[in-house]
Amino acid sequence: MLESSMQTKQALLEQIAADIRTQNVCPDLAKQAQHLVMGEGSVDSGIMFIGEAPGKKEDETGLPFVGASGKFLDQMLAAAGIERKDVFVTSIVKYRPPGNRDPTVAEKAAFLPFLLRQIATIQPKIIAPLGRHGMESFLPGAKIGDIHGQAQCIVLDGHEVVIFPLFHPAAALYKGSLRQTLIDDFAKIPELLKK
Repeated sequence: MLESSMQTKQALLEQIAADIRTQNVCPDLAKQAQHLVMGEGSVDSGIMFIGEAPGKKEDETGLPFVGASGKFLDQMLAAAGIERKDVFVTSIVKYRPPGNRDPTVAEKAAFLPFLLRQIATIQPKIIAPLGRHGMESFLPGAKIGDIHGQAQCIVLDGHEVVIFPLFHPAAALYKGSLRQTLIDDFAKIPELLKK
């Protein structure tokens, strides 16, 4: 893609971050967070991975998936023959919830419009929610245990997009039996990207 198009997308993503700050989204979270964690990766990526919220390491660095879950995500990508620099990684909630608790319904709802703007800017063919919190916004009522690793087509903002739910990498760190499931599910991604 042309360099100017990439710069335009980057500028749009920076504007989304600025809007979160100026609109004072989730002020209680913002007040206790060190960083707004917007995401990183290729703005021309065919796939966008969406987690739930930043953790401690992410809050410290301002970058998504840099802790233990991020290292495992990197391993899964590498096993599938995908470089992290070629994907875009973000989360629904952009500030770390205190005590690493799950994000609330209200917090996810407050950040969803900004996530949708990120998606509209990057225009991935595949959205890969990591865990139930990432998935609920796209496939409400679905259970991650039932549909992980299965491509689901939806219409989002007038465009067809594939939702490819995956277990969150942290789930495999806490429950070792999910490791192979994640490896198997990630192995399907390169073929989906070719379609």
